[in-house]
Amino acid sequence: MTLLATLSHPAYSQTSPHNLTTSEQATETAEAPRPAPRYLLQNSDGRAVMPTDFKDRFQLIAFGYISCPDVCPTTMAEMQQVLQALGPRAKYLQPIFISVDPQRDTLAVLGAYTANFDKRIMGLTGSETLLRFAANNFNVTYTKIHEPGAGPNVYTVDHTAGMFLLGPDGQLLKKFGYSTPVDRITQEIEQW
Repeated sequence: MTLLATLSHPAYSQTSPHNLTTSEQATETAEAPRPAPRYLLQNSDGRAVMPTDFKDRFQLIAFGYISCPDVCPTTMAEMQQVLQALGPRAKYLQPIFISVDPQRDTLAVLGAYTANFDKRIMGLTGSETLLRFAANNFNVTYTKIHEPGAGPNVYTVDHTAGMFLLGPDGQLLKKFGYSTPVDRITQEIEQW
């Protein structure tokens, strides 16, 4: 199954919490050439960041938000474990967490959140327009879910879960489904 077929599969785009992938889709190789996913966002220092900033390095990217009660902290812990498992080879990998909740996830808060897991994980966010552009390039969806009768800042965000591996040339190599075992992710990265 190609990555494009996987990303258009109904189980991938379902509207259940966090758009969880099935075990069949846990890891897919990008077989057909497609444009490299692009983004232009800001890091916690306010500096503009795009994929070309990481030439000759792999990128492991997850989309989420800081107030996420379960999926995002689990994904961040897995990203941290991948870095630890890679040991000195981790210098060839840039882990990235892209927040899809710029209303609450300010640059300073985002920097503290990612550093809490591992200082090497870069937190990125941006305007709603730039976030939608990035999400669309990765075929990621996200939607605010407001609680009835709650204030404007009381909401969750339904979002696509998992991690994306980009190669040193910026091409999408793999999409790892939510809860793909860390050793499997590490092995896949090492094979490249």
